[in-house]
Amino acid sequence: MAVLVTGGMGYIGSHTVVKLLEDNKEVIIVDNLVNSKEEVLNHIETITLIRPLFIQGDIRDEKLLEKIFSHHLINSVIHFAGLKAVGESVDEPIKYYDNNIVGTLILLKVMKKYKCRKMVFSSSATVYGNNSNVPFEESYPLSTTNPYGATKHMIEDILRDVYKSDKEWSIALLRYFNPIGAHESGLIGEDPNDIPNNLLPYVAKVATGELACLSVFGDDYDTPDGTGVRDYIHVDDLASGHLKALGYIDGTTGIEAFNLGTGNGYSVLDIVRAFEKASKKTIKYKVVNRREGDIPICYANANKAKQLLNWQAYKNINQMCEDAWRFASNKSNHKE
Repeated sequence: MAVLVTGGMGYIGSHTVVKLLEDNKEVIIVDNLVNSKEEVLNHIETITLIRPLFIQGDIRDEKLLEKIFSHHLINSVIHFAGLKAVGESVDEPIKYYDNNIVGTLILLKVMKKYKCRKMVFSSSATVYGNNSNVPFEESYPLSTTNPYGATKHMIEDILRDVYKSDKEWSIALLRYFNPIGAHESGLIGEDPNDIPNNLLPYVAKVATGELACLSVFGDDYDTPDGTGVRDYIHVDDLASGHLKALGYIDGTTGIEAFNLGTGNGYSVLDIVRAFEKASKKTIKYKVVNRREGDIPICYANANKAKQLLNWQAYKNINQMCEDAWRFASNKSNHKE
């Protein structure tokens, strides 16, 4: 029985595929490569000595999904596929609702037809909206400040309704905080196809000289150094959470949300300093205006994941930055 990983060539998806293969799972990847690269498949094979089946395509292509499910015995789905840039979602909401919501609905329709009722869904801490009561707990009311977050919120609601309609479903909603870092091999990491939206790959590109300067959005928050505080989690720890969630849904029915974070908050400048230490480079930055919708502090209460999934994050900020730098410098050296 196989695990279908949608968006499995992306940043978090590829690290999770490595964990699945190392756990002797049969893996099928479907990815449209909109924000990922086909070379990732070679790197997954180098790390694990296994080349998973990769099918290039879009989950909105119902015929393609029908073909995959009819040709393979798929027991469960880890659903990463989706657009994820907050700023772009504000500029192009229709694109985000079409891709993220429609894609999920078609995937669920085909899963239902083939009696595959187990899903681990890649959600986000953005579903907590402007909540200022930290640490965030799964029981908090949900709200959103942008279309990207709204798609995650809506998909969670859709999945809750799917379970209400058929109690045979087993679904884990994984609410990520801020994934950073890279595989210890330096072969896979966060490698966006255009200018990065997330802090760490942007910092890395400043360190390698690809970008001149980091923009720090606001230094007047009520935080220790005035910059925004977030819960940064190593992508390797995050990937382990998916394996734990897969084991959890395999032995139960129902729907549960889990925060995946460290429970610690680091500021933007904490990250800059840790990355300077890892890279031995000076990171030039300038302070610019706050971004609309940003909150001062965001970090997780991850006790539920520890209790029910037997999962916790182990890697610290220095390990996160060291691994991110190893990946970034590898990429930079190969371009020269």
